[in-house]
This record gives sequence, C-alpha cells and structure tokens, in this order.
Amino acid sequence: MDLKSYIRDIPDFPKEGIIFKDITPLLQNPRPFCYAIDAIADFLLAKRIDAILSIEARGFLFGAALAYRLQKPLVPIRKKGKLPFNTISVTYSLEYGTDTLEIHKDGVLTGQEVVIVDDVLATGGTVGAACRLVGEIGAKVSGLAFLIELGFLDGRKNLSNYDICSLITY
Repeated sequence: MDLKSYIRDIPDFPKEGIIFKDITPLLQNPRPFCYAIDAIADFLLAKRIDAILSIEARGFLFGAALAYRLQKPLVPIRKKGKLPFNTISVTYSLEYGTDTLEIHKDGVLTGQEVVIVDDVLATGGTVGAACRLVGEIGAKVSGLAFLIELGFLDGRKNLSNYDICSLITY
C-alpha cells in the first residue's frame, strides 16, 4: 500500500522553511491506518516486549493501537509537568535550547524490554532521550518504531544501537 499518498505536506508549518508531514489523512482512512499498525506490529512480533512506550502527542495514536493489537501495556512518555504521579526525567538538547521528557517511575520495571513508538523520526533527539529514560530505569529498548522517517535529517545515525522500523522514508 502506498502510505505516502496519505501524508499531506504543509509548507511553512510550524515555521517558515519547514515542510510539515501531516498524518491526518492517514488517520482519517481506516484501511491505510490499519495497514500501518499491522506492518509495525509485524516488525514488533519478533521482539521481546514487556511494554510499549509512546511519546506525546501523535506517538500516542500509534502506541495505543499497537498496545491493543499486541495486548501489551502502554506507557506514556510526556513533556515535563504533564504526568500526575512520581516521575523520572531526562533533559535533552534541541536545535535551539533544551526540553525535558518524563515517565512514571512505576511505568517500566528494571529488566523489562520495551519498544518506543512515535509518529516521526527526525533528528533522533526526542527518541534518544526516551531511550535514556529507559536506561535510567534499568530496562532495555528492544526496538523503535515510526510511521515516518525524515532520512535527510540522519536521525537513524544517532540511534545506530537500536533496531528501527519506519514505514515511510523521505
């Protein structure tokens, strides 16, 4: 299935010079959305998975569907201050400044194997920070899964220690 045909380019969003990859048309069409979830699930079936971690916000859409499909716990990774219980956090560098991700302390246990799911792999900074959170807990990342990979940003290079699935590459 040509999943790219369900991705819409939005020029100059969120700022001038950026071409935003809008996944809304894919989400609005059940057949390609189900195809995408099944394709990622097929990749994940070969992994040992104790939990699926997904990164806010669009990553939740794919993480929830995969958790349901694979019958695994879903653990959200959110921006600082968004989770209501005890958290651990990691701060990471962005192009201009820093950001912080958090996970509940009891979301993943030491020794568990997890996969991290998000909608887009760009530079790898956010998912790299999520991997650091998992490591701080003493768990292991057994795979990373994305709908879209922006290959021209070389995010895969920054995540070379991980097994990566991406369905669409630009």
